[in-house]
Amino acid sequence: MRTVYIGTSEFAAVVLGRLAQSEHRPGLVVTRPERPRGRGRQISPTPVADLANDLGIALIAPESINDQEVFDQIQDFAPQALVLCAYGAVVAEPLLSTWPTFNVHPSLLPRWRGAAPIERAIMAGDQATGVSIMRLAAELDAGPVCLVAEQAITAEDTYGSLAQGLATLGAELLVRALDEQPSFVEQADLQATYAEKITAADRTLDTSSSAAHAQRVVRALTPHIGGRVPLADGSMLGVVSADLIVEDGGQERSYPLAGELKEDSGRLLLGCTPGVLELRVVVPAGGRAMSGADFLRGHGLPTP
Repeated sequence: MRTVYIGTSEFAAVVLGRLAQSEHRPGLVVTRPERPRGRGRQISPTPVADLANDLGIALIAPESINDQEVFDQIQDFAPQALVLCAYGAVVAEPLLSTWPTFNVHPSLLPRWRGAAPIERAIMAGDQATGVSIMRLAAELDAGPVCLVAEQAITAEDTYGSLAQGLATLGAELLVRALDEQPSFVEQADLQATYAEKITAADRTLDTSSSAAHAQRVVRALTPHIGGRVPLADGSMLGVVSADLIVEDGGQERSYPLAGELKEDSGRLLLGCTPGVLELRVVVPAGGRAMSGADFLRGHGLPTP
């Protein structure tokens, strides 16, 4: 089947790599323009652009995919289907209905429609998530679904590990959908939940909730943006890894109160409601990742 691929992220690059190995290798790839990326904010192409260039596939990176010029370029390739994965921008008419579309969405639709389905599934404590192959619709992630595959979420999963597994799963599911052309079934809209985009507020660990929830937030945001906690001097301390502490009532220990950071035998502890979190790997403002113990030795806990 002749396809045009539309995607941007590392997740989308994994799917493109598998698609390029199949009988449905795309003749054209559409991605987002170069943007500042990473710690140095250097202008660089998207992961999908890098891979498309490596694979020798024709590539365009328009400011808007909905421009008439882009439509004409896609039409020149005479695709039988469009494949979309983690593009990061709205696709509107006439692209929506001119060709059949296959969208790789990393959730068990209709649960977690929206921008951050992997993060929100971990944050919510879901036991499982998965990948759905759906057809694009005007309403966000509300189109009919033709194939679904489930993947467990373990207590050790971070965004990084879960996204990697889902990308591989989604790539295989997409190729199967293109091979088999299964029927599309409408979603149960009344069961829909929405995975809102991650904001700065989402990154800050809420110590008025449980330590278990705070740990899930850290896992959900690692390794791409990370959680964080405010320090007494007004700066933010990034949190890359955290463990739940089992409080031992039989020992004389002074665990931190909710919202309090405290040192305990070289451990950096954060009090929550209820529970205590050990901050295992942290990132000081403007610094690099280090263990909680190294942070305490080199920085100490600031005072107001």
